[in-house]
Amino acid sequence: MRPWMILAGGFGALAVATGAFAAHVLQRLGDTYAMGLAEKAAHYMLWHALALGLVAVVAERRPDSRPVQAAGMLFTLGIVLFCGSLLTLAFTGWRPVAMVAPFGGSSFILGWLALGWAAARRG
Repeated sequence: MRPWMILAGGFGALAVATGAFAAHVLQRLGDTYAMGLAEKAAHYMLWHALALGLVAVVAERRPDSRPVQAAGMLFTLGIVLFCGSLLTLAFTGWRPVAMVAPFGGSSFILGWLALGWAAARRG
């Protein structure tokens, strides 16, 4: 449980900081494209930080559940790949990094499916 909750707290804080940076700095610079990317990254990061918190709670009750552990790893990978690629594009303008985003999005989807699988296996 502890590693997932630590990641949840860290990513949650980073999401809020990213959203604030986008709202205050990128908006002042007038870069609406970068602002939109940063806000989208912050949005997905915050939701999946909360998902990691859920994983932490479920992992406490079911520490040997492979689907729960897989969900945590997939949510973390999704944050790094999806949110990381959007933020890299927003702050550097390096377009090739955008090709990484779909892998992160797929990781998010698979994480939710793994969490659902863990719940289905419980009964």
